[in-house]
Parts: sequence; C-alpha cells; structure tokens
Amino acid sequence: MRQVDVMTLADVQPDSFRITMIGAGNLATHLARALRGAGCRILQVYSRTMQSAEALASQVGAVPVCDTGDIDDAANVLIFALADKALPDVIPLVAKRNPHAVMAHTAGSMPKSLFEPYAAHYGVFYPMQTFSKAREVDFSRIPCFVEAADDDTLHTLLRMAALVSTQIYLADSEERRKLHLAAVFACNFANHCYAAAQQLLGEQGIPFEVMLPLIDETADKVHTLAPVDAQTGPAVRFDENVMAAQMQSLDGHPLLREVYEVMSRSIHQTALNK
Repeated sequence: MRQVDVMTLADVQPDSFRITMIGAGNLATHLARALRGAGCRILQVYSRTMQSAEALASQVGAVPVCDTGDIDDAANVLIFALADKALPDVIPLVAKRNPHAVMAHTAGSMPKSLFEPYAAHYGVFYPMQTFSKAREVDFSRIPCFVEAADDDTLHTLLRMAALVSTQIYLADSEERRKLHLAAVFACNFANHCYAAAQQLLGEQGIPFEVMLPLIDETADKVHTLAPVDAQTGPAVRFDENVMAAQMQSLDGHPLLREVYEVMSRSIHQTALNK
C-alpha cells in the first residue's frame, strides 16, 4: 500500500467528471454529495426503488432511475455503491449500457475483477468510513483506497479522489480485504459492544450517556498510544474472580456471555504476547 501525493493531482477539472451513481444508500449518498460539492456533475442516480433514487438525485441535481434499462451513456464515470452481494448481478446489466465509461465499485472486500468480463476501464474506489445518511462527515479526512486495471483508469480515479479527500492510497484487492476486515473489528464490532452496554445499562434504568466520556477517552487514547498499550480491564491481568462474577451476571444473555469469555481470552493472550 502506498500513499499518493495529492499535490501531484492538483490540476483536476471537476466539471470534466460526468458521473452516474449506481446505488443510493449511505455511502452513495455521502460520496455523491461530496463529488457534487467539489464541482462534478452527477447525471443519474440508480436505485432499485424510485423513492431511494429520487431522495439522492434531488440532493445532487441528477435524474433518478430505478430500471437499469434507463441508464444512458452520457456519463464518463459509473460508481457502483451497492451491497457486495448485489454487485455481480448489477454490474453486467449496467456495464452494457455504457461500456466505454470508467467503472468503479466502492466495496472494501470485493475484487476489481468483477468488472473484467464487462468493461474495458475499471477499478475500485473504497472510502473507508462508517456512513449514515443523517450524519454529516468531513469527506476530506476519509482515507480513500484506489485500484485500477490500467494506468488511464487509475489516473482518472486518483484525480476524482483528490477532489474529495486529502488521504489517498493505492491498495490492491488483498490489502483492501485486510483493511475491510480490520474496519469490521474497529468499527462494527466496537459499535456492537456499545449496543451490548446499552442493553445491560437499560436493564437497570441507567442511561447510555454515562458511557460517553469513557468511550471518548478510549478512542482518544489510540491517537497517541498503540491499542495494545492502551488496553485496561480485568482481562489484561486475567483477574478470574472479577471475570467469573461478571460472566455469572450474564447468565441471562448466553451470547453476550460467550462474547465476554472469548474476548477476555483474546485480550489476555494479546497482553501476554506484548
């Protein structure tokens, strides 16, 4: 993986990008708005439902479509921001509508080769962040990982990335798979732990907000400490009395008890391996 010097891409003309968004979900919404805000033209937004297509199209001045047969060939970039499982079915349907466009999907765990039988110019544009439509993000701080099948496509995707982000990296499919897996641990699993904490607190009528200073400090610490050095709690020293009592408190939550036990073993083993 290699970081790209954004200054080498400073000559980008944003209105040269005529983009069709394939997808209207969380990531598609934030990326389309960022590209439109940077001066790109968003021509069409495709979604399975007209309601979703219209919701995003209205924000970026695009035409909404809910049938792949209505996607035209006016765009020079097609961005597929879809669920991983939908990509193999949708790519061939859309690619034939505009085979000369640059095509890129935004999935962290899927290879660029999905496009290989259907497109000449293709790659991946993966912004690594958690997105929710109702929550604003500073896209310029989001690391974007780019891969392409040929140099011209790579240059196009890097120029597009430079319009919205200051952190751009070249990453191949294997590197992106590991990035996505790491993100699942750092984001999805961590957030699930917040949900478990909220559930346990709620059973005692305690508001989740009391956890926020602790959560904020935990996140802040890893800006200056390696996560393994920032780890605290009974599992680090394998305090069996505390851990046994806490697992007993989880008797009514067998899945959480199992998570607690496995996570504690992993924390302790990591501490031993330091």
